[in-house]
Amino acid sequence: MAAVTADQTTQGTAGTTDDADAERLAAFDAAVAADDRIEPRDWMPDAYRASLIRQMAQHAHSEIIGMQPEANWITRAPSLRRKAILMAKVQDEAGHGLYLYSAAETLGASREELLDKLHAGRQRYSSIFNYPTLTWADVGAIGWLVDGAAITNQVPLCRCSYGPYARAMVRVCKEESFHQRQGYELLLALSRGTPAQHEMAQDAVNRWWWPSLMMFGPPDDSSAHSAQSMAWKIKRHSNDELRRRFVDICVPQAEALGLTLPDPDIRWNEELGQHDYGAIDWTEFQEVLKGNGPCNEQRLTQRRTAHEEGAWVRDAAAAYAEKHAARPGSAGAAAQPVEATA
Repeated sequence: MAAVTADQTTQGTAGTTDDADAERLAAFDAAVAADDRIEPRDWMPDAYRASLIRQMAQHAHSEIIGMQPEANWITRAPSLRRKAILMAKVQDEAGHGLYLYSAAETLGASREELLDKLHAGRQRYSSIFNYPTLTWADVGAIGWLVDGAAITNQVPLCRCSYGPYARAMVRVCKEESFHQRQGYELLLALSRGTPAQHEMAQDAVNRWWWPSLMMFGPPDDSSAHSAQSMAWKIKRHSNDELRRRFVDICVPQAEALGLTLPDPDIRWNEELGQHDYGAIDWTEFQEVLKGNGPCNEQRLTQRRTAHEEGAWVRDAAAAYAEKHAARPGSAGAAAQPVEATA
């Protein structure tokens, strides 16, 4: 295509720009269709960029907010082994948040801006983390059900069309698999323990089952973003597909645990080759999204407080980085004449 010259008319310049954009869009669509990865320096539609930032920000926010319900039990873990496992898990979640914020930064989104939006309530995190952890068994239920739902949702993201997101998810999913096993093992120990321990495990499953199903998002016919995200291959499966897959995984696991899923309508569908399940209370889901869940205010208040109290750490790190960059011979220092540094 001929280069656009400065003396072209506005109409001509716009026409040439439209042609160039059409070519770039066609190349982008072809790359997505061929399962090629889109990288940060590649051209991409503004809507694709915005959708990725929204999804990765929500995912990152969920990881760091999700530290709170389980951190609640670190000081009350029943043994040193359980305490060490839980501390390692909470630390992993912090790392997942950092990976995802870094991936969002490759699209030009500032981490500070994303956190400001979270703290102001202008960006969401997963509704599941607005429920309280009432007993030690909740730690197991979160590991088995919540992390299990996360893995079901996130493994396909390892094939996301956007390279940095896909690569981040490889490590996240490996670590989440350990978290799910930890929760399953914890519930197994309680289920095979005393009658009171078994009852505590069953109660936790009763309370976390339905919120875990809601984690996959609204039904496909009510989801505002799923269809376009699937067309762009950000997502590979619809919300309802992933939800049904999760139910299929959990049914035999619950039987092995000796626990009952709190849904009398779960039954095998011969025609589909999958399990049917009962109706989800989407009114509850919408109320939690609106900020009316059991712990919405508590979670955000604690997050804001932690951010404010950690300001001195960020300031100290920035000051150290500036001091280090200003040292002669450092990578960030300006080149100096030999006589000036002698």
